[in-house]
Amino acid sequence: MSQPAARPLALVTGASSGIGRELAKQFAEHGYDLIIAAEDVELDDATEELKALGVAVAPVSVDLTKRDDVERLLAAVRGAGRPLDVAALNAGVGVGGPFIETDLEAELNLVALNCTSTMHLGKRIAQDMAARDAGRILFTSSIASQAPQPFQAVYGASKAFVQSLALALREELKDTNVTITSMLPGVTHSEFFDRAGLTDTKLGATEHKDDPAKVAKDGFEGLMKGEASVFAGSLTSKAMGRMSAMTPDTVAAKTFRPLAEPGSAEG
Repeated sequence: MSQPAARPLALVTGASSGIGRELAKQFAEHGYDLIIAAEDVELDDATEELKALGVAVAPVSVDLTKRDDVERLLAAVRGAGRPLDVAALNAGVGVGGPFIETDLEAELNLVALNCTSTMHLGKRIAQDMAARDAGRILFTSSIASQAPQPFQAVYGASKAFVQSLALALREELKDTNVTITSMLPGVTHSEFFDRAGLTDTKLGATEHKDDPAKVAKDGFEGLMKGEASVFAGSLTSKAMGRMSAMTPDTVAAKTFRPLAEPGSAEG
């Protein structure tokens, strides 16, 4: 009797909550075993929820702002005993407020997580996939990557980095069987706004936030189709993303400013 084929394996970072947790559920619901990574205690809850979907789940508690922890996660992936079929590089944070007043240490940590760890993981995983000539990588970018972001200047710049990296890597690997997709969510229900200090802004206070499950579903489907970029979420968010990409930067920055300015929620 032939042995049943092993389930494919996916890695999801930032998988304890929000879009990352919903991405992990998408993979689980489509028959993927999982390696999930995060640094908070919600990782335990996410693990139990995902196991209940009938797949194997290996949680790895890591602080991806630290290079040693990035290497530890890579060691866990390479030690899984089978190839990694998909990586969803989703971990990220924001910092809101005037650039001349925001905490430098918080923004250095933001760059370490959003940019450095994404590049570090992306390079090693892409090297392994290219050597096998198989695999998929999903980078979580943002519609914030499409235009300057006053009052979350470093976050916007970090997502522009991720978007550029993803599209460049896609072009480099176009003649292989490794696909690269970037996902660009809009304003989404998550812990992002609390953690970024944006709850007193129009952006953070709006009731019209996207469902992270819808964002993740759009991202998953785009990834499986091999799309280059996926504006994920509501029709409004998708339209805003496309409009931002076509609007001159100076105009886009002026348009975005009143949405993210501290205290604007009270206006």
